[in-house]
Amino acid sequence: MDILKLTAVGLGRKIQNKEVSVTEAVQEVLAQAKAVEPEINSYVTLDEAGALAQAEEIQKKIDCKELTGPLAGVPAAIKDNLCVRGKLTTCGSKILSNYLPTFTAEAVKNLQKAGAVIIGKTNMDEFAMGSTTETSYYGPTKNPHHPQHVPGGSSGGSCAAVAAQECFYALGSDTGGSIRQPSSFCGVVGLKPTYGTVSRYGLVAYGSSLDQIGPVAKDVADCAAILEAIASHDEKDSTSVRRQDYDFSSALVCDVKGMKIGIPDDYMREGLVPEVADAIRKGAEVLEAQGAVVEEFDLSLVKYAIPAYYVIASAEASSNLERFDGVKYGYRTAEYEGLHNMYKKTRSEGFGAEVKRRIMLGSFVLSSGYYDAYYLKALRTKALIKQAFDRAFEKYDLILGPVAPTTAPELGKSLQDPLKMYLGDIYTISVNLAGLPGMSVPVGRDKKGLPIGMQLIGNSFQEKTLLRAAYTFECATEKRFEGPADVKAAAGKEA
Repeated sequence: MDILKLTAVGLGRKIQNKEVSVTEAVQEVLAQAKAVEPEINSYVTLDEAGALAQAEEIQKKIDCKELTGPLAGVPAAIKDNLCVRGKLTTCGSKILSNYLPTFTAEAVKNLQKAGAVIIGKTNMDEFAMGSTTETSYYGPTKNPHHPQHVPGGSSGGSCAAVAAQECFYALGSDTGGSIRQPSSFCGVVGLKPTYGTVSRYGLVAYGSSLDQIGPVAKDVADCAAILEAIASHDEKDSTSVRRQDYDFSSALVCDVKGMKIGIPDDYMREGLVPEVADAIRKGAEVLEAQGAVVEEFDLSLVKYAIPAYYVIASAEASSNLERFDGVKYGYRTAEYEGLHNMYKKTRSEGFGAEVKRRIMLGSFVLSSGYYDAYYLKALRTKALIKQAFDRAFEKYDLILGPVAPTTAPELGKSLQDPLKMYLGDIYTISVNLAGLPGMSVPVGRDKKGLPIGMQLIGNSFQEKTLLRAAYTFECATEKRFEGPADVKAAAGKEA
């Protein structure tokens, strides 16, 4: 039995049936990580001793029937902006290179209650600011399918780790597409829940009104099981929502008969690579063949999403990142003269170029004289975008489209033109501005063999509709997780 090819739920079932031990599963994952990490660089920290110790404890609880859930004993990875008590949490930045939290994020706690084995913290764009996982202080992560290409970002480490079979699933965070875009580039399934469904307590904030934690996994059933585990109301998070129903796995039904699906014609126009457009249309045809009603419509306001997003996100980032000053925790410059000089040198040395760019932009739009002209206008645009989606969901159950205009670009090319990198988020950003759920499902590959993802967007709190459509697509196409045949072979082919 090849344990690594199992899905998270599939492995959990075998662990419950005593066909595989938790320690066996952890050892397989650690061996795979050691083999491919020199090439892929998915992890900032890999906790071998801690994972094996967790495995023993969890196995005892499974044996005495204390843990019976679908994820009990299954090895998972956590994005490095989610705090885990006593474990290095860097956010991919030099300024937090020595930070050991004294508490654990609520989403991670929920996973631990479900019996997950946390094997490490995954690489990411610094403070989640980037779309390629190249802005990390710990070096870029590479796409397991073609290591000369990026895995996407900012949750590129989480998505690459799942794709390279270095864990069975992972948690990521999504501020403007940071779960869905790298999931698309790496050929895995990624789900961004409705804003407020998963507690943000313990997530190091980038854009507080946009950030949401979600699962990255091999298939749709895994995503449903993980979301069930991490979703909860949390009084420690003022934006957390108490939902009536957390039974997401009940949506795993192969049936979309009568479901109305809209494709925004704005999404299928200029800028979209033909190979990606063809794959998306074929994906829509599959759902249509299963009984869904599919048609194109005008969503409007798409062109305003990117400027509105980067004004709001940068403003919130400049406020959130004020706390990193070298006083209470994190990196502090070695030589300085006085408090003001210490602040300045610590932040200059501790933050990377992309983070500095967004802090400066955010400080500018919040400054006196520009607040009304930029920030308030962006907030009004955000409200109009939400209204456009509300009108669309009066007619459609689901919106379908691409995740990104292209497949994964080559390493080093995106950072040369930050504006082009920002434009790559054009199809994902609106979902965060409107607080909606969205997911990426593998739908094909380009001529290089790079994965293409199809994005499904639902109305607020309609994750079940997303999961049902995505599961139906998986059933109809019999698409199952396709990891890279051989990471090292792929590296040699691209070199």
